[in-house]
Amino acid sequence: MARVTGIGGIFLRAKDPKALTAWYAQHLGITLSEYGGATFLWTDEVPATTGMTTWSLFPDDTTYFGKGTDRGPQQAMVNYRVDDLDALLTQLAAANVTIDPKREDADYGRFAWITDPEGNRIELWQPLVS
Repeated sequence: MARVTGIGGIFLRAKDPKALTAWYAQHLGITLSEYGGATFLWTDEVPATTGMTTWSLFPDDTTYFGKGTDRGPQQAMVNYRVDDLDALLTQLAAANVTIDPKREDADYGRFAWITDPEGNRIELWQPLVS
């Protein structure tokens, strides 16, 4: 049977795409290529051999994605792998980015959540080194 083999892209709506692109570049280091998107290669894993992509469904009434925005409840949430969660959170706090005080430690990594300027809740994940 033919099947899906991974996530090929993540696409977000934005009220102001240029401003939101600049925010993601400044605060999360996601810079766009000439084609208009960012490419993350599995060979760029940090630390090496920790890369994976999770796909999951949540109930319609979940609060895991946050409370939503003036556009209604958030329908999706992006989880970004990061190389140094504590350092990134320090940088984000210094830039007055909205940071959820909740933290989660699991046997496969550490998690934190932030909100972008358009109200999208974002999950940050630092994989544990095996």
